[in-house]
Amino acid sequence: MSETNFGRRQFLQKAGGATAAVSALSYSRVMGANDRIGLGVIGSGERGRLDMSCFQKDPAVDVVALCDIFGDQIDLTRKNAPQAQAFSDHRRLLALKEVQVVLVATPDHWHAPITIDALNAGKDVYCEKPLTLTIEEGPEVVKAARVNDRICQAGMQQRSGPHYLQAKKEYFDSGKIGKVSLVRTYWNGNTYHLRKAPESLQKKPPNLDWAHFLGRLRWRDYDPQQYYNWRAYLDFGGGQVTDLFTHWIDVVHMFMGKEIPTSASAAGGVYIYKDGRTAPDTINVLLEYGGEFTATFDASLVAGARGEGIDFFGTSGSLFIDRSRFEFRPIGRNAQPVTVTAPAQDMTVDHVANFLDCVRSRKLPNGDVLIGHRSAQASHLGNLSYLRKRRLDFDPIREEILPS
Repeated sequence: MSETNFGRRQFLQKAGGATAAVSALSYSRVMGANDRIGLGVIGSGERGRLDMSCFQKDPAVDVVALCDIFGDQIDLTRKNAPQAQAFSDHRRLLALKEVQVVLVATPDHWHAPITIDALNAGKDVYCEKPLTLTIEEGPEVVKAARVNDRICQAGMQQRSGPHYLQAKKEYFDSGKIGKVSLVRTYWNGNTYHLRKAPESLQKKPPNLDWAHFLGRLRWRDYDPQQYYNWRAYLDFGGGQVTDLFTHWIDVVHMFMGKEIPTSASAAGGVYIYKDGRTAPDTINVLLEYGGEFTATFDASLVAGARGEGIDFFGTSGSLFIDRSRFEFRPIGRNAQPVTVTAPAQDMTVDHVANFLDCVRSRKLPNGDVLIGHRSAQASHLGNLSYLRKRRLDFDPIREEILPS
C-alpha cells in the first residue's frame, strides 16, 4: 500500500473531516512538552485498565473520559480515574475538546471504526492490536492517520521492548546471525481463549448494551460466551492468529526488515473444544516472504501444548526470543550461547511512553499505524487461507490477493 496513493480531497469529502484536519493541525502546533494531555479510554475492560495505568505513569496525563457498553466496566475503571466523565457511545467522548489522545481497547471488531472516528476528530490514537478486523480496513485506518496528520500507535509492545531492540541491533542489524531462511513462531496453551462467562453474565445485565456491542455485526440474541470470550468467535476477531501471531509476526518484520508476505498457507480446526466457537483451537500458518525466507506459526489450546516464542535460524547462528529473554546460539566448535534477560517492567509501559513522546514531538512512533496494518495484514492472510482452504498468493506492490 503506497502512501502516495492517499487522495486528500477524496478522503475529506468522504469522511467529512476537513474541520477535524484543520483542528488537528492547529493542535499539533500548540502542543508543548509541559502541556497536560487529556486521555479518553474507549473500552474499559481488563486490557483497557492495564493500558490506562501505563498512561497514568506520565504525570502530564489526565484521564478525562471513559467509554464502555457495560456499566460495570466503567465503575471498575473509575476507581482509578474518579474524575473522568463516562459514556456508552464513543462518539460523545470524541466530541470532548479536553480529550487530545484516545486509547482504543475494545474487542477487535470495533478497533478500526473507532480509530478512524478518533483520527477524523483530530485525536492521536493508541489502538490495541490487531489494528483491524479485516484485511480491507488497514489502508483506511492508515489514510485517516496520514490525512489528519495524527499520531497512531498500534499496541505491539515488542517494538519498544528493550531486549527486543537489543537483539535486533546486535544480531540482525550487525549481520551476526547471517542469512535467515526460516523463522518459527509458536504460542500454545493461551487459556484466555478458553474463558467461561461467570454466573453474573448468564442473563444480560440491564446496564450492558448488547446491540451496541455487536455494532456492525449481524444480529444474534445475547450470548454470554460471545460477550465474555469473544476471541473464540471469528465474527469478533481472528482467534489465536490475530490475537497472538500478530505480536510474533511483527517481531519477525521488525528484525528481518520485510513486512509483506508473498504467499500464505494455513490449516487447522476446532478439534478439541467443540463449545460453539468458530475460531480454530489448533492452527498452523506458513508465510513466504519474496523467496527470501518463510515464517511459520503454530498454536493450540490443547492441554498438552505449552510455551511460546520465536526461533530465527541463520547461516551463522540461531536466536530464540520471547517476552522474558533472548538467547543467541552461534555456530562453531566451543561457541557459547549468549543469554539476555528482559527488564522486569512490562514493555507496555515503554510502548505507551514512546507514544506520548511522539504526541509531543510529532515523530512517527515505534508501532506506527502502517506497521500495525502490515502485521495485522500478515495475520489476516493466514486466517483467509485457513477459511478458503487454499494457498493465497499476495502481490507485495499492490498489496492484493492474486486470483487463484
